[in-house]
Formats: sequence, structure tokens, C-alpha cells
Amino acid sequence: MQEKHNLKFRNKLGFVLASVGSAVGMGNIWLFPYRVGQYGGAAFLLVYFFFVALFGYAGLSAEFAFGRLTGTGPIGSYQYALQTRGKKGGGLLGAIPLFGSLGIAIGYAVIVGWVLRYCAGGLTGSLFDTDAETYFADMTGPFGSLGWHAAVILLTALILFGGVLKGIEKANRIIMPAFFLLFLGVAVYVAFLPGAGAGYAYLLIPDWSQLLNPDTWVMAMGQAFFSLSITGSGMIIYGSYLGKEENIPRAAAQTAFLDTCAALLSGFVILPAVFAFGLDPASGPPLIFITLPKVFAQMPGGRLVSIVFFLSVIFAGITSLVNMFEVCAEAVMRHLHLPRKASVALVALIVYAAGTLIEYEPRLGSWMDAITIYIVPFGAVLCAIIIYWVLGTDRICAELNQGRSKPLGKGFRITAKYFYVGLAVLVLVCSILYKGIG
Repeated sequence: MQEKHNLKFRNKLGFVLASVGSAVGMGNIWLFPYRVGQYGGAAFLLVYFFFVALFGYAGLSAEFAFGRLTGTGPIGSYQYALQTRGKKGGGLLGAIPLFGSLGIAIGYAVIVGWVLRYCAGGLTGSLFDTDAETYFADMTGPFGSLGWHAAVILLTALILFGGVLKGIEKANRIIMPAFFLLFLGVAVYVAFLPGAGAGYAYLLIPDWSQLLNPDTWVMAMGQAFFSLSITGSGMIIYGSYLGKEENIPRAAAQTAFLDTCAALLSGFVILPAVFAFGLDPASGPPLIFITLPKVFAQMPGGRLVSIVFFLSVIFAGITSLVNMFEVCAEAVMRHLHLPRKASVALVALIVYAAGTLIEYEPRLGSWMDAITIYIVPFGAVLCAIIIYWVLGTDRICAELNQGRSKPLGKGFRITAKYFYVGLAVLVLVCSILYKGIG
């Protein structure tokens, strides 16, 4: 098992960087910029900022506090909450969001493997030797990326072998600042491309009429919810590694702010570059793996820019995978009584074995849709209900007030128990109706 001193983050900075690393992922990069432009530019951003603030305030902070209160992951935490009501079955409920994290990790590792291959292709120049569609098709066939996929999982496992302090915290202290610096450098470079202004206009000029479009509110809500990684599992486990002296609401606000900065930064990198060369700002995998390589091929110094860009995306992907692996490995350690390295290795083996079966892009898409449309939103709703309706607002607010000089106001309880939980249910319903909103 882990060394006792290795079970906590050293301080709030390490915790926030790890949480931001978990939150910042592919959704920030390949979905957020497109949705901003599609649903009204700055008008969409205002709605998005509102939901980020609300979900960070009542959702993210609650999951952090729930983990710190129980000192364990979702299985133990849900079990604890139900036991306070004299009920059983909490462990079984906690397995639902845990499976959601495992399911995302299985597909996510494949995608980050693709990114790793693209980064290597930029380094060797092979990325530009064939057209983007052919390069992508060659990589995403059945068993088309086994080695790159394995390398990503191995790197994630090696980080986790170091534990919380020497592994998760140390890696995020290096990777997350590097991510922001690299992306910022690319953003500055892109700003000087002729025609980049059209991308900024797409992102920032408001179309206020979109505020009357219900889809704008639904998509902003979904983007904010999923971007913050409020899944009922990963943020609970990071919260369990946080000391009692830390101010959780403040840490949640800082996490939400930095995650939003990462999303905006990706928009300022991608859309100006795409518009500068008159290409379609598609969303999803085609944006990163087909559209952007075409941009880099035409851009002065594009080979170097491609390397920096894909390296940044790898950083975002690895830090998210670290969180997904950790919540699963903690469950194995605690409930199967295996040592840390054996637990991490078992999770890595499961993720790789399952992932090899869905490397074919259509299978991967179907797998990720099933996990993100149904299981993850359901797990998030389940967590919100368990925290605020089963455990109760008194218990969770007492934990949230630990480390604060001033307790939360009375309005927090109403906002969290009714408004936030209601919106979490709405996220699940809309996710199913729209076949994905985040």
C-alpha cells in the first residue's frame, strides 16, 4: 500500500493543478471553440461562464468535500452516505460512476495514443507526407495504433506508481504549467497569421439572438458541466487527498477559472488558425486530426507548431487519464487489498485490453457515446443526490466550511440542494435527448 505521507497533496497548489489537469481535456480543445462560434460567440460565453460558476460553486466543491469527508473514492463515499441513513447498497451505487471513469479511460487512452502518433509524425515529417484523411484512416483502423496506445497507458501508469505526492502532484506541477505556456506560445504565433481575425470574430462577436435559442443554454450547460469533470468519481478521489486546512470552495473556484482559461486559450489557438486558411472549423476528432494538420501543412513553420500543439494536447490528455486511472486504482487497493503498483498495473492492463478492441474509429465512437451520454451523466446525478439529499446539506456544508474563515451563506444550501441538483438531472435528460451535450 502507499506510504502514509504519500496519501495527501503537499498543499493547495498541487491539488488545484492536479484538479485542473483532470478537468482540462479533449472537450476543451475539439468541442468548446466550435460551440462558442456556433451558438453566438460572446453571447454563448456569458451563458457558459454562468454555468461554470454555478457548477464549480455547488458541484465541484461538493465532490471535493465529499472525498475529504470520507477519505476514500466513490464506492466508500457512497457507502458512507447511505450508512448515515441506516441504508445499505452504497458501494454498489458508487460502482456506477467508477465504471464511468473506467469506460472513459478505455476510449480516452486510444485517442491520446492517436495524438502521440501525430506529435511523432510532426517530429519526423511523416504527418505531412500524405493527405490528412489518409493519415487518419491508416491510424484508426482495427488494431491500428497498438504501440502508441500502449505507450500512453505505460506513461500514465509510471506517473501513478509514484503515488499522490511523488506521482500525481509532481507530474501535474510540471505538465500543467507546460501546457499553458506551450498553448500560449502557439496562440501568440497564430495571432500574426493573415486572416486570423476572422477566427477571433467567430469566437467573440456576440450574436445576442442566440440567447433566445434554447440550444444555446443546453449546450453551454453541458459544456460547462462536463468540462469541470463533475462525474461523481474522479474529483471525489482527489478531494480525499486534501488536508482539512484547505479552503475547498476557493480551490474549486480556482480550478474552474483555470479550466475556463484553458478552453478559451484553445479557441484562440485553433479557430484563428483554421480561418486564416479558409478551412471548416468542424468539431470533434476531425478538427484535431484532419483540419489542423492541413493548417499546419500550409503554415510557415507549421512543422514546429504541430509538434508544440500536439505535445500540449498530450499533456492535457495524460493528466486527465491520471485522474481516471487513480480513482479506479484506489478502488482496487482499498477493496481488493492489492498494493499500489499492482493495482495500477491491473487497471492499466484492463484499459489496454479493452481499448485494443475499440481502436477502430467507428467502434470507439459508439463506445464513447454510450459512456458519455448515459453512464457518466447518470453517475453525476447520482452523486449530486447522494451528497445533498442523502448525506444532507448540514454534513456537506460543515465539511465545506473547514479551512474557511467565514462560513458559506444560507443561500448556498438552497442553490445546491434544489437548483444545482435540478440542473444535474436536466443535464442527464438533455444528454439523452440531444445524444450528447458535452
